[in-house]
Amino acid sequence: MKFSRYIEKAFRKFIPAPFTLAILLTLFTLLIAFFFTGNQSLASVRGILTSWQTGMWEPGLLVFAVQMMLILVLGHILVLSKPVSWLTERLTNLVSGNGSAVLMVTISTMLVAFFNWGLGLIFGAIMARKVGEAAQKRNFKINYPLIGAAGYSGLMIWHGGISGSAPLKVAESGHLKSLFSGSAENDISGQLPDLIPTSLSIFSSWNLFLFATLLVLVPVILWWIGKNGPKETVDFPVRTSEDRKLKISGAEKLDHSKYLRIGFGILLLLAWGISYYSEITSGNLTPNMLNFFMLGLCILLHRSFFSFLSALDEAIVGAGAILIQFPLYFGIMGVMKDTGIINEIAGFFTAISTETTLPVFTFFSGALVNIFVPSGGGQWAIQGPIVIESAVNLGIPLNKAVMAFAYGDQITNMLQPFWALPLLAITGLKAREILPYTIIMMLVGSLVYVTGLLII
Repeated sequence: MKFSRYIEKAFRKFIPAPFTLAILLTLFTLLIAFFFTGNQSLASVRGILTSWQTGMWEPGLLVFAVQMMLILVLGHILVLSKPVSWLTERLTNLVSGNGSAVLMVTISTMLVAFFNWGLGLIFGAIMARKVGEAAQKRNFKINYPLIGAAGYSGLMIWHGGISGSAPLKVAESGHLKSLFSGSAENDISGQLPDLIPTSLSIFSSWNLFLFATLLVLVPVILWWIGKNGPKETVDFPVRTSEDRKLKISGAEKLDHSKYLRIGFGILLLLAWGISYYSEITSGNLTPNMLNFFMLGLCILLHRSFFSFLSALDEAIVGAGAILIQFPLYFGIMGVMKDTGIINEIAGFFTAISTETTLPVFTFFSGALVNIFVPSGGGQWAIQGPIVIESAVNLGIPLNKAVMAFAYGDQITNMLQPFWALPLLAITGLKAREILPYTIIMMLVGSLVYVTGLLII
């Protein structure tokens, strides 16, 4: 396909590594903030740099970073467990060529990511890798970068799914009013409901319809691209496996103890059920709740503590690049928040909006800010009050405004490679190799979401 090959060549030539991109975005944000303040003085520079370093090491954001890291790492460990490995093997056995590989990876990844974004990201990466290994083993050609992009497709639908940050936060009692605490100037708390239930956002009929539309459209388009695009033989390094029995003695027996593993796993899940009973019955998910559950599940599904720790060694490699980039993006977030850049971006779109166009402009503002702040929860904390206030002022249903923000935040993940780092580590691909295809997915998704927001 000439169009995708042209984009691929352009990305190969101009797109740097994700870490370098984070640094370039940081420098760009600092420059914009310097000229945006309108006071190009030494004091202004000092204030911007202070906001930058304060944002990088904000305690609440660092807690969030650890939570996100654990979601990724535990999701990866879970995918490496024997039962889940058995499932991925069965799925790859159904693959016989590039077309079936694209359909299998895209559909399964999007379904899993709708349940949980972290699990979907790692599952998609593992599926892409497994398909590549199957192609090498069974000697059929595939478009491996396209398969890798298919494994990343879950990140374009996650925020409208069960683990979406904004719809889950507004489902918490009192969260909407807390967004305006301490803001006496524009206090609209009296006009806000106590919460917006997930039945009106994530599980609304129109959100499920848009997800179903993409679940059909994206795989078909990627299949068509793969049908008309180049295919090559995948060449992975051959892993030499040594079939040797470990000599276990002394306290090492505890590392391989079946009964200790099962007992501790059951204890974790029991504590999880007791501690989060109210959240479970109400259907609300939190990062800590999810991580606690996945930890217990990982312990139970792995054969031993030794197997769990071996999977941890592999999982931590894919998450390491994200860990070092979190502070950089937190710094960008601090500068944009303190200098009012985010407010200006969102305010601009709000100012030119009408009752009909506000959800669409909310979508685009969320998409734009996500390039600089690739964290749904962090972005909602800053942009959420603007989204809610503008919706109230123009009489837009709050659930529609929240989901418009969520759609925008997730769609530019196909342009911003930050969350693709674990996938790149697992598949061995480079960001510039998958971006030509994720850009096409972004355009398709944007068309579906904008059309949906105008029709709803």
